Amino acid sequence: MQKIIVGIKRVVDYNVRVRVKPDGSGVALDGVKMSVNPFDEIALEEALRIKERGEATEIIAVSIGPDDAQQQLRTALAMGADRAILVKTDQAIEPLTAAHALLAIIKTEQPDLVIVGKQAIDDDAAQTGPMLAALWGRPQATFCSKLTINGTVATIVREVDAGLETIEVDLPAVISADLRLNEPRYVKLPDIMKAKKKQLDVTDLATLGVSIDDGLKTVHTEAPKARAKGILVKDVAELVDALKKKGLVS
Repeated sequence: MQKIIVGIKRVVDYNVRVRVKPDGSGVALDGVKMSVNPFDEIALEEALRIKERGEATEIIAVSIGPDDAQQQLRTALAMGADRAILVKTDQAIEPLTAAHALLAIIKTEQPDLVIVGKQAIDDDAAQTGPMLAALWGRPQATFCSKLTINGTVATIVREVDAGLETIEVDLPAVISADLRLNEPRYVKLPDIMKAKKKQLDVTDLATLGVSIDDGLKTVHTEAPKARAKGILVKDVAELVDALKKKGLVS
């Protein structure tokens, strides 16, 4: 196997408390810490481990987003990716547009494997990977918790509602990484310095021949309602009595 492409998305850091804009037009991003989507970090870590086993020669990190997304791509390069590509756009895009953009990169790079996070923590759509596989006409394996490569065949253990499912797919293929696939490595300062010298190419959707034709429009964004304050009870009897008063038990 030669190349692996890994999708990297810029999202609000998972430690940050998300706030909605006063006018309800979206999430407030000014001055907010942004990071690599956690599931994409797991996808990249798996690609790095594949390369370290001698089963791949090059890892390419790809992100679609504003110019500031270069910061997340530099993080990917510091983790160990060989080079990066930014598809620059200042517009919010849907999974289908992202899949078309990734497909355009695939047609140029001809990878043997594409790994993405199973979902992004900002929209939780979990759609880009499956859409990309459908557009590419290649097999897919979602919610991967274990991955083994044997020549041109990948064996994947998937986390499903009923437990674990083991499948085999022919490469090239699209795989989406689940939480328990691995634990991403820490980025060290020397690697951060080296990443500044690694290749990072910038293109745009127009150059790739991809148009933004989103079928969804965000009408309004609002924060979830505040939870009711909890109460302390002395014993089970008092707990049952409190539940009865709220009409939760009879």
